[in-house]
Amino acid sequence: MIDWQIWLILAAVLGVAEIFTLTAALGLLGGAALITAGAASVGLPPPVQMLVFAATATLGLVLLRPVVHRHMHRPQLERFGVDALIGKPAYVLREVTALDGLVRLGGEEWSARAYDETLVIEKGTVVDVMEVRGSTALVYPQE
Repeated sequence: MIDWQIWLILAAVLGVAEIFTLTAALGLLGGAALITAGAASVGLPPPVQMLVFAATATLGLVLLRPVVHRHMHRPQLERFGVDALIGKPAYVLREVTALDGLVRLGGEEWSARAYDETLVIEKGTVVDVMEVRGSTALVYPQE
């Protein structure tokens, strides 16, 4: 088999393995094998091909992998689902106590309890959602 074909097969195998691992390391090694396939296709001898592979793999792992890793493991900037409701205002439809209550939150009716168990929040009060437990919003009156 011709050298460049071997490097292309290696690049494809590493690329497929990267899909299953998502570590960015195997993908960078696959890229290095692809560059080496190009070097082999112009007729460079096998020892030089190994140097090209080693150099490109090292550069990729040292320079590119930290950047890719940083972008893959960024903290979530936006809140979704019930987490997005925390801090939102709600309107009390039925008196809210430590045990029971009802609020209108984002156009929907939610069961509610007072965040501070000593509070009784009257109907018509605007409250902030402090926490969501299951389908119950824990609320505290706005000041």
